[in-house]
Amino acid sequence: MSFDPRPLEGAPGDGVQQQRERWERKRARTARELVLTEQKYCQRLELVTTYFVEILKAKGTLRQDIRESIFSSIKSIHSVNQTFLAYLEDGKFGLGFERFCPQLNYYYTYADNFYRASKVLQVQLKKSKAFRRFKKLQESRPEFRSAKLEELLPLPLQRIQQYNHFLRDLAENTSPEHPEFQQLSRAVKAISGVSQRIQDNARSHDNHLQIQRVQKLLKGRKTKVLAPGRWYVREGWLKVVPKKGTEAKPKMFFLFSDILLLTTPCSSLHPTNGDKFACRRVYPLSECTVDKVFGHTRSQGGLISLTFTKDKLLLMSSDQEDLNDWYRSLSSTIGQLRSRNTAVHRRDDLCRRPLRSTEDQSENRTPAGPSHTRKRVMVTTEPEGQARPPRGSRPGRSIKEDEADRGFGGKHSGVRRAQLRDPVTAMSPVWSRGYLTWA
Repeated sequence: MSFDPRPLEGAPGDGVQQQRERWERKRARTARELVLTEQKYCQRLELVTTYFVEILKAKGTLRQDIRESIFSSIKSIHSVNQTFLAYLEDGKFGLGFERFCPQLNYYYTYADNFYRASKVLQVQLKKSKAFRRFKKLQESRPEFRSAKLEELLPLPLQRIQQYNHFLRDLAENTSPEHPEFQQLSRAVKAISGVSQRIQDNARSHDNHLQIQRVQKLLKGRKTKVLAPGRWYVREGWLKVVPKKGTEAKPKMFFLFSDILLLTTPCSSLHPTNGDKFACRRVYPLSECTVDKVFGHTRSQGGLISLTFTKDKLLLMSSDQEDLNDWYRSLSSTIGQLRSRNTAVHRRDDLCRRPLRSTEDQSENRTPAGPSHTRKRVMVTTEPEGQARPPRGSRPGRSIKEDEADRGFGGKHSGVRRAQLRDPVTAMSPVWSRGYLTWA
């Protein structure tokens, strides 16, 4: 909602003033709620810093590195927000956010460390009996009101999302002529950056958990699905049309950002692998072409054709909607993978193009006569920077694993979408015969 001082159509002459009053009431209501929730937020942060951070430091129950891993920058966040609260209580919202936003680096640090902190906390609760007893004792204090430490640690991340909503409401109900309008508008951008980082970290963490789950579902240790830059997309049952005229059999497929896994369920009678899958093939999507075939399966929902360098798959499903979802997922994943690869190849071509030295260029402009003697000058200027190492993973060739017991079981899993990252190639500058190249 943007501020518009023009009167509403059909409204009386004082419509502008009435609209301003409505905006002012909304702004006052948002400001009051911001102050009240900030007071409660600072009180809960104080519980963590006083009864956990400070006392644990004094008692020495946990080592310093472990304490820092669990609580990260929460003490600094508490200090910054106490100052911020003083501005809010004085009604200086624009100035308060203007002084608060430069301190958001503490929130960035906390957000980047949060999932590691949660893991370290769980490990220490299992290992240290003294820490378990201490945690239970502190949480039993009346100030905590039955709140657990696990519920208090995510508060800074949750508060950033709340700031997002409060700031937008304040800015939308503040006149552009108001002295705080520009301050609030700049704060919206700054807070949105932290909010986006928190969401990205949450997606990365969820993706890591999904890949770990799939890894545990696979029989044996030969197939490794956990790789840098790989993202989980979806999984589910599809029937593979055999090359010969036999019956199409269902297989479980796992789709990632760069590979497609074809698996079969292990026998339910197996003592240890009854709920697992045996990986039959790993198909690299970098060499895959996907097409949709109609008119061959009547009521069976059509076919999806996957063409690889040395293989071809025909997939079918009796569920038309499910097949359409698979086709969209495959097409989107392959398209994004090719876009990234194309960008990398173009960057390779630009980086590998030789750059003539200054002396060589002058030689081309002024031909040397027989009586001239010319000395080649080697340029020793260092390149300004080097490309970052790749974050993505290079898909390998298709592999075939050991045969496993045949069987059928399991349920169709829900669709999970993935966001793909751009890999960046890493190269080093090399001087050779007066030319600058990258290798």
